[in-house]
Amino acid sequence: MVATSAEHDALLLRLRRIEGQVRGIARMVDDQAYCIDVLTQVSAASRALQSVALVLLDEHLRHCLSQAAQVGGELHEEKVHEASAAIARLVRS
Repeated sequence: MVATSAEHDALLLRLRRIEGQVRGIARMVDDQAYCIDVLTQVSAASRALQSVALVLLDEHLRHCLSQAAQVGGELHEEKVHEASAAIARLVRS
């Protein structure tokens, strides 16, 4: 997963901030805030999640895929397929 403890902690911090954003969005909906304001916050939270996804994908490519390439064979093919599928999911979202 994430290479170092510092990177792991940074990723968790980002996710906690996103969690706070989502709770804020729920409060906005509960308070019947202006729809465009809510949509703006939803967009910001979505971009933040995409940013986390890109960090995770980068880690997968730099570590998991790199290690699998050294091993070669079916493991490498499997990791390439996983990365391709993850990229496809990110592009569709």
